[in-house]
Amino acid sequence: MRITGIRVHQVDLPLHEGGYSWSDGNRVEVFDATVVAVETDAGITGYGEVCPLGPTYLPAYAAGARTGLAELAPSLIGADPTELLAIDRLMHRALRGHNYVKTAVDVACWDILGQVTGQPVCTLLGGRFGNDFPLYRAISQDTPEAMAASVASYRDAGYATFQLKVGGDADTDIERIRACAAELGREHTLVADANTGWLPHEALRVAAAVRDIDVYIEQPCMTYEECLTVRRHTDRPFVLDEVIDGVPVLLRALADHAMDAINIKISKVGGLTRARRLRDLCLEAGITMTLEDSWGGDIATAAIAHLAHSTPAEWRFSVTDFNSYVTVRTAEGAPRREQGRLAAGTGPGLGIIPIAAALGEPVYRSV
Repeated sequence: MRITGIRVHQVDLPLHEGGYSWSDGNRVEVFDATVVAVETDAGITGYGEVCPLGPTYLPAYAAGARTGLAELAPSLIGADPTELLAIDRLMHRALRGHNYVKTAVDVACWDILGQVTGQPVCTLLGGRFGNDFPLYRAISQDTPEAMAASVASYRDAGYATFQLKVGGDADTDIERIRACAAELGREHTLVADANTGWLPHEALRVAAAVRDIDVYIEQPCMTYEECLTVRRHTDRPFVLDEVIDGVPVLLRALADHAMDAINIKISKVGGLTRARRLRDLCLEAGITMTLEDSWGGDIATAAIAHLAHSTPAEWRFSVTDFNSYVTVRTAEGAPRREQGRLAAGTGPGLGIIPIAAALGEPVYRSV
């Protein structure tokens, strides 16, 4: 089997809540997603999606994904999409860095392999653990009162884990954490995610002020070294996210005992092939994981669900379902939440059928 063509589609994904805010005053109202179709000479097409969280969250932006794919695509024509490690090596030789550009291609190749073998991607990634799994809900940054009301609403909808977007004024963040914690019981999990927004002294003030609350502190500062300093001066459980972008930094963090959990975003590391590598290292090291991506719609949510479902339950710290945040459907058969829980599809590959009208005409097609 050989790759004969690559199509790239651009899709706007407006949010049900009108917008999404996080640290440093960042806000997005419509997410800009890129969907990739990898075509083969066997008549099988695989799909993947990448959707950066705006241009200020990670070194990634939506237009860059499409420009990078136009640069990368010609080198993939003629390659066997079912040879996943070979595809990964080919992409990283053809384009240095820019992991997010390669993600949708890698996911599409996993989709193809699943269709060829008649198996769901989660089976290929290691198996299906359980019938479904619980989800977390990200709570957009707002006033303490508004965030607490949002937590209460999603708690009543069946969610048990809540990721608060903090990383602003330290005193206000303390109020946000306390107000939201007051809405939850012992059966719930609360995460204060600063998304790199605090300086170390601010992070230490917040962590000290909420020592009486059962709350995780996630990625308080910009750099690994700053986060490690905070980690070594607080007894709150600790999550690393933005700085964990590959195996070398994960190995360093494991050696430093720098966290209790990590966040594996598929597009941050370059696709399912590399996400599985980090996942399996964490399994060996006993580190729990949030399994997700930067953002996305139905196709990205399907990929997240397969990675999560192939991970044993005791190592799943949290998972999210981005397609429930947005108003546009891009694929039939994509997993949908039920009472705060999700399940990967049981059909071959990702188990989805893209909606042509939602994708529109390609903005790039390989020649």
